[in-house]
Parts: sequence; C-alpha cells; structure tokens
Amino acid sequence: MKEKFTRHGRRVLGVILLASFCLPAWTADISVANSPFDQGFRLMYDLEFDRAHQFFSSWQREHPEDSVSPAADAAGLLFSEFQRLGVLEAQFYENDKAFNARKKLAPDPGVRDRFNLALDQSESRARALLVKNPKDRDALFAMTLSFGLRADYAALIEKRNLASLRYTKEATKWSEQLLAVDPQCYDGHIAAGISKYIIGSMAAPVRWIMRLGGVSGDKKAGMAELQLTAERGRYLAPFARILLAIAYVREKDKPRARELLAALRDDFPKNPLFAREIARLDSGQ
Repeated sequence: MKEKFTRHGRRVLGVILLASFCLPAWTADISVANSPFDQGFRLMYDLEFDRAHQFFSSWQREHPEDSVSPAADAAGLLFSEFQRLGVLEAQFYENDKAFNARKKLAPDPGVRDRFNLALDQSESRARALLVKNPKDRDALFAMTLSFGLRADYAALIEKRNLASLRYTKEATKWSEQLLAVDPQCYDGHIAAGISKYIIGSMAAPVRWIMRLGGVSGDKKAGMAELQLTAERGRYLAPFARILLAIAYVREKDKPRARELLAALRDDFPKNPLFAREIARLDSGQ
C-alpha cells in the first residue's frame, strides 16, 4: 500500500507526532523529586543533551535490568536531532507555504543507529519483565515510550507516514494497558491524546480509513488528554505544554499559545525555542 495522505493529513501528522519523544520514566523506583530522571529530563528540556545522557547512563549502570532508562536515553538522542534539524521550530508554522519551504532534513546515521539500538534494548528488557508480570508498569511504560519514539523518528525525520501511524497505534495500545494498571500515571495520557488529535484533525475520508484500521480520532478529546498531562504529569507536563501551544497555534488561538510559551520560557531559560516562537506570534508571522 502506498504511503499517501492529503496535504492536510501529512501536515497534522508531522505537527503532533513528536510528542512521545520526551516520555520519561515514572517508575516506582524513582520517587525522589531530584532523581537522575528528574534531572536528566530537565536538562533535556534545557537542551543540555550531553549532561542528560550522563544521568541516564548512570542510572542504567546502577540498574542493568531497567527497561525504561535505555528508552529515556533514546529520547535524548532524538530530541538532540530535532534540535539540530530545527524540527520543533517547523511545528509552529501555521501555513503550508512556510512549512513546506523548510530545509530538507539530513539525519545523522550514527545517532540513528544508537537510537535504534537503545530502543531494541528497552523493548527486549520490557518484554522479559512482562513475561514474568503482565502488569509491570515500568515495562508497560517502556513499551509505550519506545513505540512513541519510533513513531516520531519515522514521521518527522524519515517522513514515513503510514509506518509512523502504525507505531502510534502500538504506543496507544501500550498506554491503555499502562493506565489500566495505574490510572494516576498522568504522563501516560499523552499517547492517547496525540493519537486522538492527529486522527481528529485529518480530512473526513482519511478519518474513515483510519477507523477501519481500528484508530479513531477526536480533536477536543485529544487536547483534553494533553491538558491533563500538562496539569498533572510529573515529567511530561512541560512537553505537553509544548504540544498544546502547537495545537493552539493551529487552532488560531494565539493568546493561549503565547501564555504556554511564556511559562515554558521562564521555566527553561536555556532553551531559545520558546522566546523565538513568542516573537514570531507577536510579529504576526
């Protein structure tokens, strides 16, 4: 089957599928507010990728059977590629002309290999844990994270839209199992939120095709789940706010987008993205 979408469908997919690259570990072992994962993901939001990698690598050395830490490291690798290639900036374009005029991406093969190796390791460990306990929440989270990251890479770097949607569907399946085990894992709502928003934003014929494949969409419901993560998530709250800001730009609600970006700028002053996007909103571009 050819990978063919409407122009609008391709753009919506590209806009929102980046969400799960920042899905962090919420494991039972990580309960201290200043844990290596707290520090690692904060550094990642502030674009200090090498330092974030040090925290994630340290955790892996101390917990060699942990299934989430390799995926967290893969998230850092993908986020660094997104930063280098300007992927996040591109998501805020609200017109096709500007979006389509963006530079062609040139992914780093070495980063891609490290990224895939880390995800393979994460999934292998998670599946081994799930054989022993199908309700192992860390393993369920690792699977959610891993497939979300694969979806992001396929959509935003390789531009393999159908493959990305398949990964997104898989991530959503794992997130549903995760939330069934722990309904208060608010970070877990982001996978379903992304999926619902993506499909709900597509043209009616595409939505119909997706429903036949077992994937339904609802823009408002998707944004509500993202809002839940933004308000109550532990690690994903900042990234959920980024996604909501992107969604508000697309929905022509610039005041709410600006409010979210201003808060992110204050929380993560080393990340220049937020100030740039505020300036672009204020200039009317």
